Amino acid sequence: MIRPVRTLRTRLLPALGLAACVVLAACSGPQTGDGRSTGVPPAEGEYLSGGVIEYGHEQEPPCIHGGWVQNAYLARQYLDNLVSLDDSGQVVGWLATSWDISPDRRTYTFHLKPGVKFTDGTDLDAAAVKTTFAAYLNPEAPNGTVAAYIGPYFESDEAVDPLTYRMHLKSPYDPLLTVLTQGYFGIQSPAALARGAKANCEQPIGSGPFKIVRWDRNRSITFERNDNYNSAPANARHQGPAYVDKVIWKFLKDPVLRYGSLTSGSSDVIYNVPAINWADATRRFQTEQYITPGRPNAITLNASHAPFDDPLVRQALAYSADRKKAVETAYLGVVPYNANGALSQSTPDYDPSAGDFPYDPAKANQLLDEAGWTGRDADGIRTRNGQRLTARVVYPADSIVGAEGAVILQDVAAQAREVGFDLQLKPATQSAYFGGQYAKPDTYDAIVGYWTSPTPGLLLINWRQRLEDNPNPFNNAYYNDPHLQGLIEQANASPDPAQRTRLYADAQQLIADDALAIGLYTQTTSIASSPKLHDVWIEKSQGEPVFADARFVK
Repeated sequence: MIRPVRTLRTRLLPALGLAACVVLAACSGPQTGDGRSTGVPPAEGEYLSGGVIEYGHEQEPPCIHGGWVQNAYLARQYLDNLVSLDDSGQVVGWLATSWDISPDRRTYTFHLKPGVKFTDGTDLDAAAVKTTFAAYLNPEAPNGTVAAYIGPYFESDEAVDPLTYRMHLKSPYDPLLTVLTQGYFGIQSPAALARGAKANCEQPIGSGPFKIVRWDRNRSITFERNDNYNSAPANARHQGPAYVDKVIWKFLKDPVLRYGSLTSGSSDVIYNVPAINWADATRRFQTEQYITPGRPNAITLNASHAPFDDPLVRQALAYSADRKKAVETAYLGVVPYNANGALSQSTPDYDPSAGDFPYDPAKANQLLDEAGWTGRDADGIRTRNGQRLTARVVYPADSIVGAEGAVILQDVAAQAREVGFDLQLKPATQSAYFGGQYAKPDTYDAIVGYWTSPTPGLLLINWRQRLEDNPNPFNNAYYNDPHLQGLIEQANASPDPAQRTRLYADAQQLIADDALAIGLYTQTTSIASSPKLHDVWIEKSQGEPVFADARFVK
């Protein structure tokens, strides 16, 4: 039985501004995230006023706002959220200066900052928050990621008064505040939302430190400083408008070109430093690596049909390849191996023992024999009743799985072939992968991907049952287990941290024991920046680069 808790009220201390001093390296803001901060120290010198940050990014999403982590990276620049996640993993205020949680933990009341305006001049008030969530949860055109996180729990909401927004839940959902720190949940202008989907795809409007002034598709997005910005989160490095005039967010998909733009000086900072250049980057630039919480890049096995409807076959595949060595070789030790296919190692309540199938081809062969795949054809592929042990492995090439990831998959396929698997790697374009081409169970036997999230509550998104009367498109394994779903729901509802940890661990072990998701490597944010650009940092919830506090030195 879950006991009611007393009403919780969180109050924030006034944020302290930074002194306007002549700047030395020691004045630079702290590095963030629980990844590695390496590289050279920031250059000493006096801060300059203004300037333009040239930033080399990797992926360009189809719309500026959406449900992919690439959209969240952009959102951090032009949207404000109700709450933020600080470096210690604590939820702190942003648009909400405080909040109340009812004794039954089903009602959250947020008290908003006064005087905040969107960059179109309209007021950011409780009605705007309500309108934004209505748009995200609109069943006709939902933001799928937002709907996946809060849809199963959301009951209703209301604008109590201009500065008080209240959300009612169907049942307790402990991860809610942490979930709301992610970029997907930024608050948008109702007037802008009313323009329609096309306008909001190309130029969404928020109240953030920058506003979007131009999108040159396949090239860049230009952000311009919001001179009236007065709503920075409590964990920002300073309060008030951004220091720089503009950020040019360039899409440089080719890793050689992206790193070359940093070394040549045409970019001041870049994202996703290629593994082969990481050592060089740490000798020449400021660098930071953040292991993104959520779910790692993993091979999810489709349990709805052969061959992976048989747990023995799934387990055999997990034992058949030395995934750890493949990851360490491809990424040169820069990006960590993550055996657990359900949660990434930086996620709270991650269980390091889940999914540990050590490389053991003898064990893999034994399991395939037990499963009845005892024949071999002329190519050495196992057979049963005249059928080859073939599996189509779909992976999003160059959008989620880069060159190193593709090499890892090739290694896995080659080693699996030694025990008799015919893994057919099927690269998918970004538009096909996200556009629904692989939405039906018969379109793949296994699929590769990740999911960023700062909470293990993510497990419900990936493992809630996929039923005809209650569909769940994010259960890519087509694995329907009411017991697994119940464990995760109990964890999400529990007010007891120790109980939550136990329940999440039980869920991870169940997923691992059935070999439903074979872990490969973590999703990782890495940045490298010029020593003359101070205070670019990576926020905690999902590794979004933050430029509102960045400034140049002479």
